[in-house]
Amino acid sequence: MSAPDHTTLDRYRAWDLTTRLIHWSLVVLVILQFGTAEWGWLSMRWHFRFGYATLVLVCVRVLWGIVGSESSRFSHFLRGPRTIAAYMRGTLWHRFGHPVSHNPLGALSVLVLLALLFVQCISGMFASDAIDTFGPLVGRVSGSTVRLMTHLHEINQKLLLGFITLHVAAVLLHALVRREEHLIAAMVTGYKRLNRDPGLRFVGIGGAILLALALAFFLWALVRWGQAVLAY
Repeated sequence: MSAPDHTTLDRYRAWDLTTRLIHWSLVVLVILQFGTAEWGWLSMRWHFRFGYATLVLVCVRVLWGIVGSESSRFSHFLRGPRTIAAYMRGTLWHRFGHPVSHNPLGALSVLVLLALLFVQCISGMFASDAIDTFGPLVGRVSGSTVRLMTHLHEINQKLLLGFITLHVAAVLLHALVRREEHLIAAMVTGYKRLNRDPGLRFVGIGGAILLALALAFFLWALVRWGQAVLAY
């Protein structure tokens, strides 16, 4: 299979504003959470606030993967094990064409990252150092559950950081080795160089904002309910 002819590529819209904002917001939030917890950039109160924002965005992204723009829907880019295996075999010897959204392996990494972020946020709400840092729902569960979730939070952090490193390495591999510089640029501009117009259907950001507000309100109520016990 020969390399695709880059001279025939034109710029077409591939990603909507919602997906791009969620993507880069999560990048910033993960950095802030790690810096706050490990390097003391801000108080742990901010660590929890960043965590709440992350949880809301992860949930919005999952829902957007069902009702959002076509290229953002899981049904558009998720593939089965055989396709993923075939893609991995192909990347060892050939350059694939230009997928509209995620390639088969990249699609899998999206699910893994969302799952790891979700676990990290949920476990953090039940975690505690038993000194001066308590998740908002610590008072609603048993001590054994708190210890379990704290341990999970610590282990999952390592898994998350490791997978993020792998994800960044894969993106750089595509950009530097396979000369697919458009991968990063597309997540900034929303446009990608493709062989033809994919004819995608896009959904405005208004629906995502409503989802985010509804989820933020629910999370706020849940945190207040949990903190009511800790206040006594």
